[in-house]
Parts: sequence; C-alpha cells; structure tokens
Amino acid sequence: MTGKLGLDPVLVARARELARRAGQPVVDLARSHTTVSVERAVLRLAGVSGADPDGIPWVNRLVDAVVADVGLGHGVAVPVFDALAREGVSDVTLLAQKAAAGSVRFEVPAAKAATAARRAARKAVAAGIRQIDRRRAERDRLVKRHGDPKQRPWIYLIVATGDIYEDIPQAQAAARAGADVIAVIRSTGQSLLDYVPEGATREGFAGTYATQENFRLMRAALDESSRELGRYVRLTNYASGLCMPEMATLAGLERLDMMLNDSMYGILFRDINPIRTFVDQRFSRQVHARAGIIINTGEDNYLTTADAVDEAHTVTVSQLLNEFFAHEAGLSDGLLGLGHAFEINPDVPESFRLELAHALLARELFPDAPLKWMPPTKHMTGDVFRGNLLDGFFNLVGTMTGQGILLVGMMTEAVVTPWLSDRDVALQNVRYVLGAAGGLHEDFVPAPGGFIQQRAHRVLGEAVGLLERIGEQSLLTAIAEGTFGIMKRPADRGKGLDGVARHAGDYYNPATEILERPASGGSGVPA
Repeated sequence: MTGKLGLDPVLVARARELARRAGQPVVDLARSHTTVSVERAVLRLAGVSGADPDGIPWVNRLVDAVVADVGLGHGVAVPVFDALAREGVSDVTLLAQKAAAGSVRFEVPAAKAATAARRAARKAVAAGIRQIDRRRAERDRLVKRHGDPKQRPWIYLIVATGDIYEDIPQAQAAARAGADVIAVIRSTGQSLLDYVPEGATREGFAGTYATQENFRLMRAALDESSRELGRYVRLTNYASGLCMPEMATLAGLERLDMMLNDSMYGILFRDINPIRTFVDQRFSRQVHARAGIIINTGEDNYLTTADAVDEAHTVTVSQLLNEFFAHEAGLSDGLLGLGHAFEINPDVPESFRLELAHALLARELFPDAPLKWMPPTKHMTGDVFRGNLLDGFFNLVGTMTGQGILLVGMMTEAVVTPWLSDRDVALQNVRYVLGAAGGLHEDFVPAPGGFIQQRAHRVLGEAVGLLERIGEQSLLTAIAEGTFGIMKRPADRGKGLDGVARHAGDYYNPATEILERPASGGSGVPA
C-alpha cells in the first residue's frame, strides 16, 4: 500500500496493463493509416507555406493535387519530390502553385527515381525538424535565463478576444498580474476546418484563430513579458480537430510551450471520425515529444456532459489511455498534462471531499505528470459572489493535492466573455489561496480508511472494471457505445473520414521515420 490514499500498487499496475491492451489496437491502426493532415504536416516541415488569393493554403492545394493523381495511400512526400525533380523546380511552394494551376502531374516513381525522391524528401523534412529542435533549445536557454515560476501549480489563464492584436496587451497584462501560462483559446468551429488559416487574424468568434503568424506574434509578445518579469511565461494553443498534426508542427516551429491535445476530444465533442483522430493524434504527439511541448488532455470535458460523481471513473480511464498513447508516441511524464476538473454539483453532500478524493487520486496515479486542474463551469449560475467562492474552493483543492497547472476560474464563467477586471479578481483569488496555503499539500493527509480514501479506492476499482469491459470489446466499440461523455461516435462515421487512407506497400513518411528516433537534449517540467 502506498501514498496518502493507500492505493494497491498491484491494482494500479493492472489498470495500466489494461489501458495498454485497450490502446494497442488503436496504435496499430494509427501506424497503418495516414490522413490528409498528416501529409500536409510533412509538407509544412519540408517548407511549403502561404496561401492562394482565396486563402486556401498552398499545402492543401498540393496534397489535393497529389491525391487526385495517385491517391493518399503512398504518402505525398515521394510523388511531390519526384515531381520537383522532373519539373526542374527547387521550391516546394512553387510546385504547389503550379499544381493548383493544373500544370503538374504526379506519379509514384519506381527504382532509382523513387530512391532519389525519398532521399530528397527526407533532407527537406529533416531541415524542418532541425528548426523545431532549435526552438526547443531556445526555450531551454530562456527558461535558464529568466527562470520558472517560484510556485506550483503554475497559474494558467485564458485570453481570447478574437483579435490577435487585442489578445497581446491582454495577455501581457495577465502575465503582470501573475499568470504563468497564457492560453489563447481558438475561434469557435476552427477544429472543423480542414485547413489552417494563413496570417494574422482579427475576426475570431469567442476565440482567436490559431495560425502560424498568430503563434509568432503572441510568442514574441510573451518573450517581452518574460524579460520584463524575470520568469519565463508559457504559451498555449490547440492541437486538435481536423488539422491536429499541422497545428502541432506549427507550434513546434514557433516555440509554443503547451498544446491542448487529447486523444478523444475531437471524436466525442466535435464528431470527428475516430480513426482520423487517432491517426492524427499519434503524429501530433510525436511532434510534441520532439518539440518538448506539454500536452493538455481534455478529460474535464466529460464532466460537462456526464455526472461528475457517477462518471468519475471514466476520467481515470481516459487519463490512463492518454498516458499510454503519449508514452507510445515518445512523450515523457514531464510533458503529460493530464486533465481533470472541479465539476461536482456543489449541492451534492460532501462535494468538496469528493473533489479532494478525485484530485488526489489523479495526483497519486500520475506522480510525475504536470496535471492540469480545471475550474468549475457546469454549475456556475451567474451569481458572481457564489462563483468566486466556488473558484476559491477549486484553488484550495489544487494546492492541497499538489496539482501542476491550475486554470484560473472566472466568476463570470458562462455569463460573458471576461473583462480584464474579471481576470484581475480571479487572479487575486488564486494568489491569495496559493500565498496562504501554498504548502498545504505537505500537511494534508486524509484519514486512513476514511471518506476520501474510500472514494478514491472506489473510483479506481470502477476504472479497472471499465477497462476490463473495454478489453472484452474494443476501445472503438466503447466509444461508439457512449462510454465517455455519453457521446456515441461509431468508427465508420464522423467528419474527416474521407481524408483517411490505409498505407500502401510503398508508403513513405520521412517525418515519422525521423521522429521515431529519440531526440537528444531538452526535458519536461517537474510535476
């Protein structure tokens, strides 16, 4: 028996083994398929950039042209670099422009031509991955120069006006007020766009479009704040939806520090095809591992659609699955920001003790992960005084259980888009709790055999039972039956399925070939 909860290590080990058994068939599926977004990410690493006059990225145009001529199953790298040689063109973006005009035809080369195309593709993609390596080393230098925040958990705050040029001063103001991580929430519906918009944007809805230029602008602004404040301020965005691999690639190229990257969020809450999602998330996590980017998973979302008490075990199961998928893709525990949330109805008797049990269970199951603890949203009523009190309870649980990343709750949650003054009050709440009780996790030990221990043991037992049932069926079947977040998502439906293909015998992806070798240098962060 170990830890404050007295969890049975044999049962914990069984839970992990069951998660591996449930997840391995999905990994096998991901390793034998590709998607249009994976192939676009490969070409972005090879240097394709920009968009046509209608705003359609050249990388989309190029992949569409290759697929029209030879299909997706061979991968696009070899047909593209074979065409470069045949056309006598040295610039991949120029080739994309010619392809969009219909002046290039693609084929799958054989013999020496195929070998030459593979060699050229690998060289070009390797240059893009070296840029990601340089950005990771740059982060390491800046953290060493400016330092990390002195306290744990890190204070994580959302900024998103829809206009990147409004986001920047708000983000910098938030950093001055104590935020350690700035998350630029994405414009509503962007996850369903099968392309990444180009350039700086000023017209997002309930969020700001995630683009490479917006990434660059915000990272530069927070670098200024880091110098000013004497601590490295981290930047978060989203690698989810139909362009997950591309978003991960752009994040690595622009030195983002965290990305929302859950293995099932897009399936459950955006109705994206399960196979498309699992293929895309494996590639995106390989990129995150190389870039040293912390992923944040989305288990908190389950509790906004399902009951947080009855379905607590589904959160634990998803965390275990996310851990397996992350490790398989090369992510270390220090980059594994597993999600959970303070979403129990406050009118439920002993709700605070239940929240403590769930949070402490996650902390003890994943002791080296920088867990991401999410504030109350589902039961916020518009009463700002009650909401601020609930957020204070949430902050207290976070420090009592040693969470790694604390998302700042807003008393105006679900009422209005927060004003700067709302954020300031919310940050005051966090600062007070962390200042007054920041070391409380050292002293807090639940009573042996008491309410909190019993609840944690029950949730872990229910999680093992669910994993056993998933193993008897399959993870794809469990998702289709509404096991997570009560959303039923069959594997043969959903958005983006037409952008998935099984590997042909000669499939080649130079990015995967490089990313599956261990990278040297860099590290995660302490829990």
